[in-house]
Formats: sequence, C-alpha cells, structure tokens
Amino acid sequence: MSLDLARRRLLAAAAGAAGALGLVPSGAFAASGRRPSGSRRSAATIIHGGRVLTGLPYLPRQEALAVGRDGRILAVGPASVVRRLAGRDTDFVDARGGTVMAGIIDAHAHCLEAGTRTLNPSLGNESYTVAALQAKLTGFLNASEGQEPDGWLVVEDWNPVGLPAGTETHHRVLDALPTRRPIALKGSDAHNMWVNQRALDLAKITSNTPDPAGGHIVHDSAGAPSGLLKDTAQDIVAAVIPPPDRDKVLVAAAKALHQAAANGITTYMDAATEPGTLGVYADLAASDRLPQRVVPALRLDTDLIRDPKAALAHVDEQRAAHGQVPGLCFGTVKVFLDGVIEHPAQTAALLEPYLDANGKPTDNRGDLYVTATEYGRLAAVLDRAGWQLHAHAIGDRAVRTALDGYETAVRANGRRGNRHTIAHLQLVHPDDYRRFAPLGVVACMQLQWAMRNVWTMDALLPYIGPDRHRLMYPARSLERHGAALSGGSDWPVDPLDSFNQIRTAVDRRGEEGALYPEREGISRSTSLRMHTSGSAHQLRIDHETGVLTPGRAADVIVLDRDVTRVPVEDITGTEVRLTLAGGRRIWDAERPGAQASAASFAAARSASLATVHGRHAACGCHGRRPVASPLSLGPA
Repeated sequence: MSLDLARRRLLAAAAGAAGALGLVPSGAFAASGRRPSGSRRSAATIIHGGRVLTGLPYLPRQEALAVGRDGRILAVGPASVVRRLAGRDTDFVDARGGTVMAGIIDAHAHCLEAGTRTLNPSLGNESYTVAALQAKLTGFLNASEGQEPDGWLVVEDWNPVGLPAGTETHHRVLDALPTRRPIALKGSDAHNMWVNQRALDLAKITSNTPDPAGGHIVHDSAGAPSGLLKDTAQDIVAAVIPPPDRDKVLVAAAKALHQAAANGITTYMDAATEPGTLGVYADLAASDRLPQRVVPALRLDTDLIRDPKAALAHVDEQRAAHGQVPGLCFGTVKVFLDGVIEHPAQTAALLEPYLDANGKPTDNRGDLYVTATEYGRLAAVLDRAGWQLHAHAIGDRAVRTALDGYETAVRANGRRGNRHTIAHLQLVHPDDYRRFAPLGVVACMQLQWAMRNVWTMDALLPYIGPDRHRLMYPARSLERHGAALSGGSDWPVDPLDSFNQIRTAVDRRGEEGALYPEREGISRSTSLRMHTSGSAHQLRIDHETGVLTPGRAADVIVLDRDVTRVPVEDITGTEVRLTLAGGRRIWDAERPGAQASAASFAAARSASLATVHGRHAACGCHGRRPVASPLSLGPA
C-alpha cells in the first residue's frame, strides 16, 4: 500500500471519527478528496509545508489545512488531498517547515490595561537605588514640565521588590522630588501603589481613613499613612486621578490587541472587566478594531461578593447592556480572594504564617477578602444562573476557600458544567490537589512565573521557607491528580511572550536558574494543550475553537519553527508568522509595516469575521451554557 493511500485512509478514518463526534459538517468532502463543485465551496486559504498540530490525540499531526470561506476549518490532512479543495482564488500559505497549530487562547489577561499603561511613563519593572529612582522620576517630570503644579505624574511598572533591602517605601522619598505635582507609582504586580503626600492629600487619606474591604493603607511608625497602598486601597487614589483621553485609550487598546495578535492570541479572557471597559470594547468593535474573541470576566467588589443577589443583578445588567457587542462572549465573573505573596505586600492568604527575615513565624497569614461561607453563597447563586466564577487565589488558604465555595455550589445545584476556575495557584496545599477534578474546577496557571528570579527568591523564599517554596506553582501535581489545566499570561503584569510562557511551564528556568522542574515541570505537549484546548475548555468555547478540526473556527497560527522538535529552550524566541482568527488575517509578519503599526486592524471587515464575532450563537455566549464538548481535554 502506498504512503499516499495510507494517508488518505488515515484522513478518511479521522474524518469518520470526527463525524461521529459531530465535528464535521454534513456533506463534508475532506475525506473524499473531491474538488468542490462551486468556487464558493472551495478553500479561501490552504496552509501547507509545515507540521499541522490538530490538538487531537488520535490525529496529532498532519501536512496541510484548508480554511473555508465562512472562516471555518474545511479540512486537515495530507497535502495532496487538501490541495484538491483549492479554487481559482485560493490563497496558499507555505509554512516553511514550521508548526501550524490552533491559536493561543489566553485564559487570563488584561489586554486593554496593557494598552492604557503605555499612555504613562514606565519604570520597566527594573530595580533601582533610591537615588537612581529619584533621578528617573525627575526625568519624567522634566519631560512634562508644562503640567506643573497640579498635573498628575502617574508612572507604570514600578517594581515593588526592586529597591535595596530595608528601604522604606515612604512618601518622603517622592516628596523630595523637585515638584508640587501629585505622584503615583503603580506597581507592576497591580497590587501595590506608592504615592507622595500631595496625592494622599487629594485623595483625603489621613491617619483616620479606614482600610477598604480587600485593601490596606500602610502606616508608618508614627501612625501616619506611609504612601504605600495595597490592593483595593489603591482605588482611593485612582478615583481622583483624571481619566485619560478616550481617543488615546482606543488607539492604545488597538495597539495592544495588535501585539496580542502578533503573539498568536486569537481569544482571551479579560480578567477583571469593569463597566467602563465594556464601553471601550463596544467602541473598538464598532470601528472594526477588535480582532480577537474576548470573554469579559466581570469583576465583583467585596461588597457584591457578600450580597449574591445584588451580584447576580449586577452581572446580568452588564450582560444585557453589552451582550450584543460583536466579539464579546459573556458568562464569567471575576473575584479576588486574596492579594499577592511577595514581600513587601504579603497579602496572599496562607494556611501557615509568613516568616520574618530571620525565618521565624509572624502573626501575618495574609488577607482573605471573603470567608468560605460567603464565597459559597455567591458560588451557589451564580452557578445556578449559569455564570462561571474565576477566582484570584495566590495563597493556599485562598485556594482552599475557592474549592470550599465551589463544593458548596455542587452540593446546592449538582454538577452543572460551569467550569469554575481558580487562577494563579502559587501555593496549593497537597491535600487539595485531589479536589479539583471531582468538582470540575479548572486550574488557570501563569507558569512564566515559575522560575528563579528576584520575585521567587529574594522576595519570597525567606518569608515562606524552603518547604513551602518547593510547592510553588504545582502544575505537574495538579495534572497527576486529574485537574484540567489552562494557561494565561496575566499581561501586562509580565511582558507578553506566549512561547516563553509555554517554554517556562516545561523547564521552569529563569535568569537565576530553574525552579524545581523535577517536581513540577510539565511536558511540552501538556503545555501546548494548556494554552490552546485547555484554555478553550476553561472558557467554555471548546466546541468552537482550541483544536484544528473541520467545522471549528479557523483560529490558526503559523510559526517560524517546529515547536514540537526544537530543544525546549528554543521554544522561547518562536515568532508567529501568521495569525488567523475566524479565517481572517489579524497578524501577518511579512506584511509591510506589520511590526510597527496597528493599522491593519482598521482593514475592511471580511465576511469571515462573523465567525469570530457576529452574535456568537454558536459559542455559548450571553450566559447560555454551551453544548458539552465530546473531546477529552484532560492530560494525555
């Protein structure tokens, strides 16, 4: 039997299996190899010359892929068969030996925030001495001297662990600058803000100002506000900072989405969506500058978490107001259960206390923003209404609280398939590994953090000790216990680099070495699944995208190398040559000016864009539970 015939038979068998799963449209011609009778049924695009990763265990790699004119995958299989779907105007793409795979689905990102951050000067998450920091800030002041004396200087990407050990983050350091302007340094972790006295005065923060729910106003030894604000305490100052110009926000947002497309991202979850953010999305969609699918995770503050009926009314109202915006797919709610674990914040909720610099236990176990009982009540109400909960939980006490809440929902409502999620999971008690799978809880992890660097070593190891330190980011342990894994960047907390993220999940190596890869490193194939089908599973769109099979949306990326075969360290540096979302080119590295401009997002809307946007009737949006996928997305 010839190799070509064997491949055709494999394609036919695969198509038959896919058809049994309801993935191939009736009358599909992928298996037969017959040329379609009409040009409109021919392929819009054929990608060949690479290794096509389908994402399916029974059909892992193929030679070519055809995209239909409706923006959906027409066929995947041997090149000789797929080429027969070409019409007179079919666009051929040569993958040049690189990987062709499903688009990256970022299950936890803040893309619009990444855009708005570019409107302010940045400290680049670098480390500084006090003198060097003051010199840098003076440069920012000089560059905007026309804003004296009342214009705010808002600076992004301050590294809260980047000052010399023992340095007090006190407003006096900022007060010494040659200005009367209010100053706010926003932490790159999004959980800390450092302000000067003028900013404290404008926000009316005094010694008598109470801590808001879910936040801390840090005080100095004299009992006065030091200028360091943690978690929701930042909102007090943020409320008095004038908002940026709307047109500038839209331009910055479009550029951020362009960058996401260049990283191969075809769908992402906006991990803390506020009501005002939805208006930005509406404007982007109206001007054809929203190239990806977006799942907004509607943020609840602590007061709403404690009032489930009000919380349900709140999220239902937002969905009703914006549910028809093309590209938005509602159904997820975001809650913060704790803060961050690193020094100096130490607001992540731990089961055992933090240690002091000498390794002795303190009386601080971090902050749990709501109790397990409160979270359970919320989970039961939202779960019954079909909403999915996405919980920020860094510490092991917060993770346990989330699991307890989801268990309450299951007891109240049964297993409803809403795929509630816990994000970050920096510390998980080993007793809780086994709880994820029975509850159907997804572990959404940001494994680019799982490396040795200043954050995991200097700012953490002394304060939690070696025993807990070895348990950080337990991806392999969760996988072994059957948990469904998904991947998110948390951009712009980190620079966006999808394939560095995929690589780090495997070897857990950073600038100071590897972080326990022998314990918690995962396989290359698991990491790729996490960031494609695993994230689609989390977002409840796995029937629509995440793998490359006929009938699914043509969310496809073409890479400059074979990421299944290069050395693991070379996965970092992978370049995305082409990104298709619903068959539409949203990134083409070879297009003139692609690297420098977001102008391609203003291109005329193509017919296939409806596959990405439209009304999303096929992807289970607007709170309706999607049809359960017949594919197993657990670890192979």
